[in-house]
Amino acid sequence: MNRIRHSPVATVRSRLDITGVVQGVGFRPAVARIAGARRVAGFVSNDSGSVHCEFEGAPGDVEAAVADLRAAPPPMARIDAIRVSTVAPTGDRDFRIVESTTTTGSARTLVPPDIAMCADCLREMTDPADRRFGHPFITCTNCGPRYTVITDLPYDRPATTMSGFPMCARCAKEYRDPGNRRFHAQTIACPDCGPSLTWLGPGTVEDPIGAAVAVIGAGGIVAVKGVGGYHLACRADATDAIAELRRRKSRPAKPFAVMASDLSAAGRIAELSEAAAALLTSPAAPIVLAPSRPNALSGSVAPGLLDVGVMLPYTPVHHLLFRRSGLSALVMTSANAGGSPIVFREDDLPWIDGLADGVLTHDRPIHVPCEDSVLTVDDRGVPLPLRRSRGYAPLPVSVPRPTDAPAPVLLATGGDIKTTFCLTASDGHAHMSSHLGDMADPRTQGCFSEALAHLAEMTGHRPDVVVCDMHPQYATTRWTERRGQPTVRVQHHHAHAVSLLAEHGRLGSPMLAVTYDGTGYGTDGTIWGGEFLALAGPTRFTRVGHLKPFALPGGDGAARQPARIALDLLTRAGIEWDVDLAPVAAVGATGRHVLSQQIPSGVGCITTTSMGRLFDAVSSLLDVCQEVTYEGQAAVELEHVARTGRTGLVSIDFDIRDGVLDPAPVMAGLVDGVRAGVGAADLAASFHDAVIAATVSVAAECARAAEIPTIGLTGGVFANRLLLEGIRNGLRERRFEVLTHHVVPCNDGGLALGQVAVAAAHLGSSSKGSGSCASESPAR
Repeated sequence: MNRIRHSPVATVRSRLDITGVVQGVGFRPAVARIAGARRVAGFVSNDSGSVHCEFEGAPGDVEAAVADLRAAPPPMARIDAIRVSTVAPTGDRDFRIVESTTTTGSARTLVPPDIAMCADCLREMTDPADRRFGHPFITCTNCGPRYTVITDLPYDRPATTMSGFPMCARCAKEYRDPGNRRFHAQTIACPDCGPSLTWLGPGTVEDPIGAAVAVIGAGGIVAVKGVGGYHLACRADATDAIAELRRRKSRPAKPFAVMASDLSAAGRIAELSEAAAALLTSPAAPIVLAPSRPNALSGSVAPGLLDVGVMLPYTPVHHLLFRRSGLSALVMTSANAGGSPIVFREDDLPWIDGLADGVLTHDRPIHVPCEDSVLTVDDRGVPLPLRRSRGYAPLPVSVPRPTDAPAPVLLATGGDIKTTFCLTASDGHAHMSSHLGDMADPRTQGCFSEALAHLAEMTGHRPDVVVCDMHPQYATTRWTERRGQPTVRVQHHHAHAVSLLAEHGRLGSPMLAVTYDGTGYGTDGTIWGGEFLALAGPTRFTRVGHLKPFALPGGDGAARQPARIALDLLTRAGIEWDVDLAPVAAVGATGRHVLSQQIPSGVGCITTTSMGRLFDAVSSLLDVCQEVTYEGQAAVELEHVARTGRTGLVSIDFDIRDGVLDPAPVMAGLVDGVRAGVGAADLAASFHDAVIAATVSVAAECARAAEIPTIGLTGGVFANRLLLEGIRNGLRERRFEVLTHHVVPCNDGGLALGQVAVAAAHLGSSSKGSGSCASESPAR
């Protein structure tokens, strides 16, 4: 028990019950400091659901203390509510931080995310006179791991993975000192009380950082344990090392993220806007996609792309690696195989056997894994999340309850790729998990179950109803079916649209949603992906427009070889398969023979309206990408080619009838351009302009017909900034309100939020415990 003594003047006493992210962020010490500054008595305490404090003193002093807490909570706190009530004075003469208690009710405090190392800790770690000089686990109440080390609530050291490291006398003294930055910092540590690093590999084990630096400096690859899992690190200026990393990971083209030593070094790698720099230096410290500077990095870091994903060091170990190595940039990529979850336990290190030349590890356990977050910024400087994970998860999004009646706890399982789940609570919070990976991988399913168990324990909520996608072959759907609980199935693009409404707090508002993505199971049993949906509320939608259907010859295999899709679209446009066209040449003579029979017959073909697959086909037609080795590669590379192109050199337009966009004239115009010798960049830019113009036209027409003033842009295709900004600006010129994603990703990483919002509204208006949420009118 810690006391701050004051003079015995107390005339009023106020009680504050505070909810939100108020544990693990130095909240109680901050309250104690406010009490000391305002000379009020009382106490502050935690329980499993909130922080409680009582201020006693002169009326003006108590009012000032309450105002200070509202105006200046700890930097990492997020206050959702402060309930103030008047209680009888007790005559307290001092202010105390009292021991935490565990409550048996359902209310639980919000779990804070992991946050980057603060400037104060960095200054101490680099000061030879400081007792924590060079300590790789320095932390305080303002920084360090939270989500990945918390094992239970209330948040105290015994309920973290630091429980196995008793504080030394000096740390314990700092922990009890109200004037110290580490006052009640649960992850407090120093060289005397651990944790400690270990090196597994060539070189001296007595100097783990030095051994890792030696391997990296010599062009090797090192697995580095961070706060949420292991990364694979190598020099960002060493083409041979990056090529070897690609060979070992079987990752021939997918871009790698780069960690820069500081903001100045990041600015030499990428063109950083003020908004991008602010994201990089924020406590979340995400990966930020920004235009790369010419010749700043090896071309093998992000082949075929104009952007680079850059981040700053966010752990003490990262800073120590840079300081010892003298390097300004390292490739830093998750230690896993493609689609698998990040390795985070020592027992799982065999998963990355053969990937690293050495392992820099430590003995502080990671309770749950957490990948790096990825964001970019649009032309207005507004952040656009592409992967919401470290630094943000598991912070919830508020989803208003449709009624005051008791609501079931919902678990939404999201999609199969970029899998995240969402767990609701009775207070309207929708807790989003960190990024988990490809759910088709059994290891991801194991991590999914473990992360769910952890979040259920942290929130005190276990699901009554499970919500999943309508696709019968999704691994998340099969996982849901095996669970054997009441189930609600939500159409894929419906969930995308409602996720956008939910993050804007607009669930009751009508919206015309443009939902462009790769694949999603439609209510008619075909694969959708180029949809215009009219929503009057969250539970139902009307499909009012879409891309004209075409075929994916060979099903999912067509996404890996987009030339197949291009040949189907050429056929529909009445264009002969002449070998001067890139996709015709790409499939070879054998492929042409098979496809010439398959496409007319429809055998082995899947019907789709996918805008993402149209982008793939155009990428093949312009010979930008013929082999897809990571999700979205063909479309992403097409966007980057288009950024350097000129428009208006050829005539490219969709044929639009009754809300249906026919791409046949687009394909014909592109073929004419190819044969006229127009460059791929100019044709790619013209294609983007055609999609923008057609989308703006159809969306505006459909919205006006339905008398809806708001249009939303959602789905994975809207990670394409050329498309997003062009359509958004075109619709605003027509005086529509346009909603885009800023809280959850536009891709399947945000799908689970929409699923729970749809299901909550569905169950709130129905007595059903299970079912499907479909359209209110037949699909065209």
